Order: sequence, then structure tokens, then C-alpha cells
Amino acid sequence: MNRLAVFDCDGTLVDSAANICLAMEACFAKAALPLPPRHLTRRVVGLSLVEAVRTLHPDAPPERHLLMAEDYKQAFHELRQRGLVSEPLFDGVAEAIARIDAAGWLLGVATGKSDRGLGFCLDHNRIAHHFVTLQTADRHPSKPHPAMLEAAIAEAGASPATTVMIGDTAFDIGMAKQAGVTAIGVAWGYHDAAELIAEGADHVVGDPAELAALLESLR
Repeated sequence: MNRLAVFDCDGTLVDSAANICLAMEACFAKAALPLPPRHLTRRVVGLSLVEAVRTLHPDAPPERHLLMAEDYKQAFHELRQRGLVSEPLFDGVAEAIARIDAAGWLLGVATGKSDRGLGFCLDHNRIAHHFVTLQTADRHPSKPHPAMLEAAIAEAGASPATTVMIGDTAFDIGMAKQAGVTAIGVAWGYHDAAELIAEGADHVVGDPAELAALLESLR
């Protein structure tokens, strides 16, 4: 079986919280609602969009959640058109990806982003060529449902026993546990290490170099 390393995107590969907060604030403003505190918005990064809106505004009916999710997409699109979207790789991520790839792992992404948003992000950061499977919210239920991981495993010709999930949130760790794969938390993202451990992370790494070394040791 192939060995597969699946990465979350926002908070794991790239630091995109500022963009997400701006777009979320725009959609809440359009709905004439109080703006969500940024520390709460950061906590829903990684969920699919409707689920993130539902978490921040739980008292609204489902149709309002859907409408606000569309408003979020429009706000994000307008930010991108104005050149205000920045999704830089975290320091050391590009080098870690190259090392993990060279160690013989197949690489994938499982993210709450859309296909379009993920493609733009990976292309802009010049890392798209490393990934053999891309799973997004366009085709799957929100994390921590295991569907994204299950699809990645099937597409890459791997198995749960030969797969690791790498992410910065409890949603990523929960998804890994439901899919029966090794869960690796990263401590540089939007949930702290204690939460990842409490959710059941098998490992928590402090920086991308430590992540690469861990996966090299698992060969």
C-alpha cells in the first residue's frame, strides 16, 4: 500500500486567518448582525463554510446560514479582486513538504476550502505539484466527518494503516480518528496543542522541520 500524508490547508499549510476574519465580518455586517470576535472566527477555521456560520450564529434558521455562506463567498471574492487576500505558507512548510515528498510519501489535502479556493492557494504558493489528491468542502461533509480522508485514501491507493492526517484543529484530529488513521497535530495553527492532545492526537509537532523528521522516521 502507498503511504499517504494528508494535510489540512488553513492554519496548517497557510496562514489565512486574517482573510477569513475579514470575509466573515463582511457577511455578518450584511446581515446587520454584531461582528463575531476574531478569536471565535479563528476557532471555526477548518469547518465547511455553512457549518462555520452555524457555529458563530447558532440561533439563525438553516436558510439564513446558507445565505450568509453565499455572502461570505462574495466578500472573499471581492477581497481577492482588490488584492487583499494573503495566504502565505507558514515558515518552513515548503521545505517540509519537499522533504516528506522525497521520503516517498504521497501527499494530499483535506480542507474546508472550495475547489477553486484551494487551487488558487496551492498554485499561488507553487506547491500544487506535490499533491496527488485534493479533497474539499465542495464534495464532502464538514470535518470531522471522515469522508474527505476516506476519499483521499481510495484515490491514492493507500489504507488507513498507511495514512497520516496533519492538521492544526480538533476537527482535523477528530476526522483522523473517525477514519482510523494516525493523527498528527501541528502547534502553529488556530487550536492549541492541549486541545489537539485532548482530541486524541497521536503526535503534536512544534514546527514544520519537526513534522518532516517525524514522517521520515515513519518510513
